[in-house]
Amino acid sequence: MTTVVSDTGVGPLLRGWRERRRLSQLELALRADSSARHISFVETGRSRPSEEMILRLAEHLDVPMRDRNALLLAGGYAPRYTESTLDAPELGTLREGIARLLRGYEPYPALVVDGSYTVVAANRAIGLLLEGLPEHLLTPPMNAMRITLHPEGLAPRIRNLREWRGHLMAQMERQIAYARSDALRAVYEEVTAYPLPEPSAHDVPDPEPYPYFALPLRIEHDGRVLSFVSSISTFNTPMDVTVAELAIETLLPADPATVEYLRSLSG
Repeated sequence: MTTVVSDTGVGPLLRGWRERRRLSQLELALRADSSARHISFVETGRSRPSEEMILRLAEHLDVPMRDRNALLLAGGYAPRYTESTLDAPELGTLREGIARLLRGYEPYPALVVDGSYTVVAANRAIGLLLEGLPEHLLTPPMNAMRITLHPEGLAPRIRNLREWRGHLMAQMERQIAYARSDALRAVYEEVTAYPLPEPSAHDVPDPEPYPYFALPLRIEHDGRVLSFVSSISTFNTPMDVTVAELAIETLLPADPATVEYLRSLSG
């Protein structure tokens, strides 16, 4: 992915982010220790903001790191944040740390995805859930959303598919609203076009003796139903665009039967 710079200048770009965050010029000015007049001048091009001012406004507007670089370029400044490839030598320590984390989470499933849900790393327990899927879904670059919701992917195995699909759609919609990502929007448009199976086949509720604290993923595997709740972690205060867009998803067993089954496989 590359940083795309608009030819409209930094002012209209900042205004677009402010409106997206539903802040008035006065509200942004108060947060950024500025004035509504100055914010207005910046947005209309009457005042050229300093590099520091662009970064300060971007911080208070919660602009993603990739787009902060675009704002700086539009303002006539060099990008502040690097964008390394995952196999770059300078990310060697990160790769080793991720590998240790994924191995340490076994026998429970865990994976790492980028900003458009391309799978960049996964542990062996993820392979357990993917057994029997067609090769075209597992050929790199694999996409977690495509694998989960494709009619030939995990979708036919997910017992609460409509609920889980709704959760994933809402998650992507929030991310698209947060960051302008053409790649993520393309994935969203693809998976929303997948047909849903008949409700009778996938939406029959099962009696549940365990109270869940979060929506579970209930998925069939080898004649049994495994239940998981998902947790997503990101890196704190990243200084690299690639690292900022990584997310680690771990699937926590949601009932004792799932715990026992996964531990029996690892023993």
